[in-house]
Amino acid sequence: MAYNVLICDDEKDIVSALKIYLSSENYNTFEAYTGKEALRIIEKHDIHLVLLDIMMPEMDGLTAMVKLREKYNIPVILLTAKSEDTDKILGLNIGADDYITKPFNPVEVLARVKSQLRRYMQLGGGNVKPSHLVIGGIEMDDKAKTVTVDGETVYLTPKEYEILKLLMENPGQVFSPKDIYKRVWNENPYGSESTVAVHIRHLREKLEINPAEPRYLKVVWGQGYKMEGGER
Repeated sequence: MAYNVLICDDEKDIVSALKIYLSSENYNTFEAYTGKEALRIIEKHDIHLVLLDIMMPEMDGLTAMVKLREKYNIPVILLTAKSEDTDKILGLNIGADDYITKPFNPVEVLARVKSQLRRYMQLGGGNVKPSHLVIGGIEMDDKAKTVTVDGETVYLTPKEYEILKLLMENPGQVFSPKDIYKRVWNENPYGSESTVAVHIRHLREKLEINPAEPRYLKVVWGQGYKMEGGER
């Protein structure tokens, strides 16, 4: 299995160097230069480990670390300068797994990455979510990004697709509008109820034979939405 490693640092030379080290050991690498960019990549790809710089513009590494830990348990190794001892300790306290001090020794970088990935896999963290999801007559191929209902292709917007994917990956689990908004939009869920409700309505119109009596996308009054198997 080839592991996916995200390198996030605002210094392009550092990202390039780390990419060379990791590629030499057959890791797949993804690159980001701000905390926000890193979070977007983690949302869209199956990342197994993150190398995360502390000091970055737009969103620093510690803020990104907090947001990342709200949803993911993947290993995070902080990239720190020698002068950032206080930030280093804070980072470990809020969920980082390890840190590496700049300038890097390539051998040390690879050893720490291997160690964290080994521990993560031993704890069961490497369980990959299926790319082909089926509930009743709805089929989602997450690699091809296609959805069919009773064999007919339906065309969803990116947000509709991500909501459906979340619900299909967790059948029977109720998600509040705020939960859905945070996971799909990756923003604070202010005013999220109406936004999510509109997207759910559009999904029902595309997926359900009778949107007024949905077989799949069910509302749990006062709590949120869930996906069921489509039994009549």
